[in-house]
Amino acid sequence: MANSANGSGSTQMTEQEMMTHLGNALDKMAHEVRICLFAGPDPDAVFSQAARQALKAFRQISSKIRLEEYAPDHQLSTEWQITAFPTMVFQPDRFAIRWNGAPVGEEGRSLVEMLFLLGFDNSNLSDQSRKMMADLDGPRNLKVFVSPTCPYCPQQSINAVKAAVERPDRVSLEIIDIQANPRLAEEYEAHSVPQTFADDVLIGKGAQSEELFIQSMIKYEEQRVFIPDIDAAEIETDLVIVGGGPAGLTAGIYAKRAGLETALVEKGMLGGQVATTPLVENYPGFTSVGGKSLVDIMVNHALEYVTIFQGEEVVAIKPGNAPDDPIEVTTSRRKFSTKAVLLATGANHRHLGVPGENRLSGRGVSYCATCDGPLFKGKKVLMVGGGNSAVTEALYLHHMGVEVTLVHRRNNLRAQDHLSKNLFETGIPVLWNTEIKEIRGEARVTSVVLTNTRSKEITEIPADGVFISIGYEPSVALARQIGVELTEEGYIRRDDRHRTNIPGIYSGGDVEGGYKQIVTAAGQGSEAAMAIFEDLINPYWKEAAAV
Repeated sequence: MANSANGSGSTQMTEQEMMTHLGNALDKMAHEVRICLFAGPDPDAVFSQAARQALKAFRQISSKIRLEEYAPDHQLSTEWQITAFPTMVFQPDRFAIRWNGAPVGEEGRSLVEMLFLLGFDNSNLSDQSRKMMADLDGPRNLKVFVSPTCPYCPQQSINAVKAAVERPDRVSLEIIDIQANPRLAEEYEAHSVPQTFADDVLIGKGAQSEELFIQSMIKYEEQRVFIPDIDAAEIETDLVIVGGGPAGLTAGIYAKRAGLETALVEKGMLGGQVATTPLVENYPGFTSVGGKSLVDIMVNHALEYVTIFQGEEVVAIKPGNAPDDPIEVTTSRRKFSTKAVLLATGANHRHLGVPGENRLSGRGVSYCATCDGPLFKGKKVLMVGGGNSAVTEALYLHHMGVEVTLVHRRNNLRAQDHLSKNLFETGIPVLWNTEIKEIRGEARVTSVVLTNTRSKEITEIPADGVFISIGYEPSVALARQIGVELTEEGYIRRDDRHRTNIPGIYSGGDVEGGYKQIVTAAGQGSEAAMAIFEDLINPYWKEAAAV
């Protein structure tokens, strides 16, 4: 409490302490890291200046950072074929790693981790990944398209850096900031981030686990399941939580604090939909907070208690023959033997289901304004939806410099009043009583076919992108697989203690329906964890059998 009263002075001191700690850690690196910055003139001066300032900050806190700056017309620029500015070249005598853009925003995390990998000359790959890299049959030129506003991008960037550090004789890497290099992003049709190419072949859309990244790079094709060469380890635990959103993370904290050995498995990014929400308002303790920032706080808290297995997908759940038998949970990497399972699988973005949507996904069709918005600065896009998320993301795009129009099938918004008022005050156009019937374009979105729900009039308007925010559908594939009963709306049916019809299988969060709020999901996660703890002490199914 006393620290918070100090205001900005306390925050500044914390930042200074953090930089000092980081500098001390960098000074312990085994090798000096040489960074060659090629900074360009206008109109790229903003990005060049940002890169220059970021790198100088690291040089100032550690003697192990060696910064060299060159003009675009320098001999090395021609020798190394530098064509975009700014470009950073790392350890050119040892590795083939360059970064086209500035390490700001989310990508600042990538730079920090990259420095340690280079400074210790250690890829930190898992044993499985090292084994695959040892068998790499030829050179790979990697390109990873990123954005400073994308929370998923650092994971993919570092996957690529690890590969380049592990096999400098075979792997070269370019990290490409789409804001600084929009023409190159257009050339590769990288209309969403992260996207990864190996020798100009698309091998990954979105962030991947380390092993799946390596496997995709080797096979020149995006891989979705990684099976180790040896049998996956079997882990015995009390509870397996499937899903790393607010419900799953909170459940992990409460379950572990109750004394349950707990494993949390998340196939994608921790935090679920919150991680890509530009701004969260009125979560208790925060008037407003960035979605990714809130997720970071939750994850750091959960990691103090629960073991998290990120990048693994649960592919099967097999309840025991009797209620007291262990439940077998199989993921893409291992098996768990557990006493209970909590399905906190959340919900996925709902699709329009119109022609062109799937084909042009990632080529102008997007479900994440935070991730892909920067690519559409100065361009014309449609935001589809009328709820809180749609209005929030429309405002986010507008303030970013995107020419956005809201498309809503009704004649009034479902968003909260203060969001609607903000939308109207900013002058964002709204097409009322309008639905999208088709999204058109060959290599990318070029136009959209609209229909008026009242007059039935059909029109076609030009557009560079379509952002879709029309709600979510519950992720119940695993629930269906094991016979969990669902409601008429498709959500998991459960009792007031989050028990499903199958003993030992519980649910929590958005997969149960109800209010789609972060605070309610967290509350349901804590409720479910406490119910599971009590049920494992006094199994309710035994009491039911006795009656």
